Amino acid sequence: MQQFLDAMNALLTNQLGPFGPLIAVGALGLILVLLTLPILLRKEEDPLDKLKKDAKPDKSEEQAQLRTGGSRDDKLAKYSTFLEPQDEEEYSAIRLKLLQAGYRGKNSVRTYHFLQFILGIGFLGLGALYAVVQAANKDVGMSTIVLSVLIPGVCGYMLPKYWVTRRQGERQQEITNGFPDSLDMMLVCVEAGQSLDQSIIRVSKEIRAGFPALADEYEIVAHEMKAGKDRIQVLRDMSERAGVVDVSSFVTVLIQSAAFGTSIAEALRVYASEMRDKRVMRAEEKANTLPTKMTLATMMLTVPPLLIILLGPSVHEIQQAFGGL
Repeated sequence: MQQFLDAMNALLTNQLGPFGPLIAVGALGLILVLLTLPILLRKEEDPLDKLKKDAKPDKSEEQAQLRTGGSRDDKLAKYSTFLEPQDEEEYSAIRLKLLQAGYRGKNSVRTYHFLQFILGIGFLGLGALYAVVQAANKDVGMSTIVLSVLIPGVCGYMLPKYWVTRRQGERQQEITNGFPDSLDMMLVCVEAGQSLDQSIIRVSKEIRAGFPALADEYEIVAHEMKAGKDRIQVLRDMSERAGVVDVSSFVTVLIQSAAFGTSIAEALRVYASEMRDKRVMRAEEKANTLPTKMTLATMMLTVPPLLIILLGPSVHEIQQAFGGL
């Protein structure tokens, strides 16, 4: 047995370098982890629990399905305890972030964590493969091998979070850009004699070509109002889904207008004027910061060619003069 271990140690050292046995042990451990995960995640149902469920439905499970929007046919439903946060606040925060990014699916939170897990494991395996190839070609340190394995795994785990955060920012920027125009169209509809519900439906159809994210929000508001949901709660849900300060202020104006009995058309007229002024101020702010941003690019792209044009002939003549001496 000792001779066999010595032979394997020598073979791994010759093939993979001085860290060959350590790399082999790490690869074997990774394979064992990947083989063990399905067994740990698969949860067998107790026959007694099955009989109780058939006799009387579990209310906690039904409430969990209503909360997560999950269905019995979902393939990831049996891994929900592993893929979803059990803390209500953490679950609500992730759910709100996905809603603001435009992912309104029933199982979006579960899919988000599943992608984090799969990409983390996949990139970790690729990093381990790269470390093995790198160690086989040349001698590398232990810290380099560890970083080659861990950095891809961390990047794969953080990739879904980066994507969702980017989508959230792009969507909020789109809503901010299209909101003043939508208020102007809504004001025209209200002054033409339409109700607020009809105005929202008309505006959602008109702005879909240019601002689809904002059109989706208006359409959701229209459907919820048709379903009989309270208008104030519908508007508050819209501001929460959008995550934009302008929309939140608009919802506050409408709620106050309904509470004090003032004219909605007058409130829309005043707020639409403020939004137009605010959009102009944003454009002026970006225009004022543009010279500062262009200074570095101007120096890098203009000064070197100018120096070459001005000093190039002088330098050439000086070289010729010293060369003649």
